[in-house]
Amino acid sequence: MDAQRALLDELMGSARNLTEEERRGHKEITWDDKEVCGFYMVKFCPHDLFVNTRSDLGPCPKIHDPKLKESFENSPRHDSYVPRFEAELSHFCEKLVMDLDRRVRRGRERLAQEVEVPPPPPVPVEKSEQLSVLEEKIKNLLESVEALGEAGKVDEAEALMRKVDMLNIEKTALTLHPQNDKNLMLSQEKKMALCETCGSFLIANDALERTQSHVTGKQHIGYGLVRDFLVEYKEAKEKAREKAAEERKQRDQELEGGRRSGSADRDRNRHDRRDRNNRGNRDTGRASDRRYNNNNNSRNGGDRNRDRDRYRGRERSRSRSPTRSGR
Repeated sequence: MDAQRALLDELMGSARNLTEEERRGHKEITWDDKEVCGFYMVKFCPHDLFVNTRSDLGPCPKIHDPKLKESFENSPRHDSYVPRFEAELSHFCEKLVMDLDRRVRRGRERLAQEVEVPPPPPVPVEKSEQLSVLEEKIKNLLESVEALGEAGKVDEAEALMRKVDMLNIEKTALTLHPQNDKNLMLSQEKKMALCETCGSFLIANDALERTQSHVTGKQHIGYGLVRDFLVEYKEAKEKAREKAAEERKQRDQELEGGRRSGSADRDRNRHDRRDRNNRGNRDTGRASDRRYNNNNNSRNGGDRNRDRDRYRGRERSRSRSPTRSGR
């Protein structure tokens, strides 16, 4: 019936049986609504792990719907919501484990208190007299055994030793008290063990079937899932932090390398500009020298030409002079 109802809901919607008035107030639930359990969406809901156990958390107040979980897994926003849901689940599981660890510590303290066996009661006067008589007999027989042994009478010595053994058994029976036996049995029954995973008390060296039944029980498996999830979550967070730190370090190195490269380029550019300026100054100086030399040469050549012209003019004037011509 549930499968058929789910199929009809998928085909016709969950509001298929509502009246028109009910439909107006009906809201279609989606996986990102507050009413939906994010724990169930991303991993597991702790409320489902301990049903009908001592650690039962009761029913989850939020919606668990396989269809919504499938919709969440196929959603394009899946990867962006997973860290949020996992962080919330981690916070909830940490509180569970803290409470459990406190219970485990109390259990250890309880087991650490050894069962105190009360001291044996004093031996009654009647038994005390019997013990004295037996001890005296044993002492005398041992002296006789020693004498017979020295005399080489081995058979007689062995016969007396058997009597000594019997008297010792009788003496041991008198010294034992029924209450001591009860205390010994009580201390053996109190040899318990503590499950570090779920905090349950176990009987030490119990039958394999009972131990296996505990390991496969809801409470043990549930707390095992909770603890494993916390370990995996913390490891993933640590790896993410290490990766982010490595990427940050690599970016800093690249920026530092870029700054050094830019500084080197600026130094080269300044050096090139300085070289170009120096070359330009040298070229300008050479050009100035050439212009200066050309100007000097031009001035010198003009002066020589002028001097030559003046000389020629004087020569012509003298040749035309009457005095010099004889007139």
